[in-house]
Amino acid sequence: MASYLTEPFDRLPFGGADKARRYATERYQGAVGLNWYDCDPTLGFLMRRHLGDGFGWAEPRLREMGALMGGPVAERAEETDRNPPRLEKYDRWGRDISEVVMPPSFEAARRDIVATSFTRPDFAAEAKRNGADPAAMGVAWSYLLDQADIGMACALGTGGDMVVGLTEMFAPEDVKARVRELFAAGEMSGEAAQLLTERSGGSDLGALESTASREGDAWRLNGFKWFASNANGSAFVVLAKSEGAADGVRGIAPFLVLKERRDGTRNGVRIRRLKDKLGTRSVASAEIEFTDAEAFLLAPSSSAGQGGDGRGLARMMELTNGARLGISMMGLGCARRALVESLCYATAREAFGAPLAEHPLMRRKLAELIVETEAAQALVFDGYLGRPRLRVGAALIKLRAARLGVTAASDAIEIHGGNGYIEQWPVARILRDAQVNPIWEGGDNVLCLDVRRAIERQDAHEPFLDRLTEAVRRAPAGDDATAGLVSERIGHLRQAIEAWRGLDRTVAEARLYPLAQYMADVYAAALLLEQAGWERADSGADRKALVARLYARTHLAGTGPLRGIDTPAADLERFKDLMDGAFIAS
Repeated sequence: MASYLTEPFDRLPFGGADKARRYATERYQGAVGLNWYDCDPTLGFLMRRHLGDGFGWAEPRLREMGALMGGPVAERAEETDRNPPRLEKYDRWGRDISEVVMPPSFEAARRDIVATSFTRPDFAAEAKRNGADPAAMGVAWSYLLDQADIGMACALGTGGDMVVGLTEMFAPEDVKARVRELFAAGEMSGEAAQLLTERSGGSDLGALESTASREGDAWRLNGFKWFASNANGSAFVVLAKSEGAADGVRGIAPFLVLKERRDGTRNGVRIRRLKDKLGTRSVASAEIEFTDAEAFLLAPSSSAGQGGDGRGLARMMELTNGARLGISMMGLGCARRALVESLCYATAREAFGAPLAEHPLMRRKLAELIVETEAAQALVFDGYLGRPRLRVGAALIKLRAARLGVTAASDAIEIHGGNGYIEQWPVARILRDAQVNPIWEGGDNVLCLDVRRAIERQDAHEPFLDRLTEAVRRAPAGDDATAGLVSERIGHLRQAIEAWRGLDRTVAEARLYPLAQYMADVYAAALLLEQAGWERADSGADRKALVARLYARTHLAGTGPLRGIDTPAADLERFKDLMDGAFIAS
């Protein structure tokens, strides 16, 4: 039943019920209101694979989470985007309280998410008792949340593992106890923030200016952080230099700063202003000033006299790969949401006598979105759940998944036409949110430099290439052409890495980007073949083999003199298989 009024122009001579039906509001519901677990066969496939015998216990809980994320959480995300956090700077007597006031929609969503989170310690214990891997459940939870609101994911997950881990290793006992209380609901509770970036830049951390001075077993910290997300948190890991330390990377150390001092008074943490951001408005990002803030050195006690052991930044960077995977998951979440919104719209919207999804050019675009999203999904899930974790994995996965979130959202806007450019439709926010992912935790250039560091210092390409070779061995029988192509490209990739290592230093740095892209291309193709082998063993189906073949054809095969125009149209001939395996509407 329509909830809108019939207008006079609905009865014009060239109008009529058939035309009006094409733009009936009730036909365009989109992703919100769907169960995002039930409508995603690819997630069910991965959960069966990674949970094994525990899948039967886990699936009802996955279904409940799919309903929560696709319903109330997604609806509240739209409301929070329209009514973002605000800063209450002063109280009625003009005293600085620097209080971030979160909108009711955010608080309601956060309560529901934290209360039902798959990352809660009690839930993880229950999952283990029932034979389900808590890590796989946590990955599914993040995947579903990131389709609803990556800002909320940032607010809940920014640096929680870093705060808890470093505090347990290095903080005084009474401080450890306070931090345990703060994180009683788990590391993904929204209590943490990590403060690295200053006006001198986010990547050139050696130039930071914040300074800490020793005061008993604590420190006094002064400085100004330029971009601090989750500013309404209670526990911050802050990078600073101890007074007298070297003015460079080795002088940097991490410090723990809590919102309240040991004596219960307000700590010297002042919020100057909240950032007026393009997107991710549900996470409060701010400029934060520390004025004689009580802080605790997160480094071995034997090095306290020197303000750290010179490994403070390196120690934090060791924890950065987990954060990079988190951003990769945000990119994947944006891409998946963009794909679902696109499929919903293209099957409902009619033009030139048929739904958009029945036109060959639109099918080409939708097939491309499906394949690229599932390739990124394979990368991200392998980054989290593959063992052992690859040293170069997080950088390559973020390079690909973060960027895909932006391009997929842009494609979704184009598929929606002019409607996509309007904030009343869902895809404009997805693009605004997705744009931050290539920046957070290192832009493309920083990721490429990390790949170089891993290859030069640790020969990290060797286990990486071994992993790819292993994945291709698990490809299903019968698709020897795709497996042969990917195997050949693994060999070519080894040659490319060796050739790159012999380049002049300046040229080698300039060539890092195409090398990293090549590595990501082959990595994703190998993983899709491995998934195809799992699918064949699980159900006898060959859809993943089709996805692997289409991906390899686009990213690894030569196009020939006709630029691939003469290649078989498997993406069109089997479009229904592609779509049905990516999305179930009801």
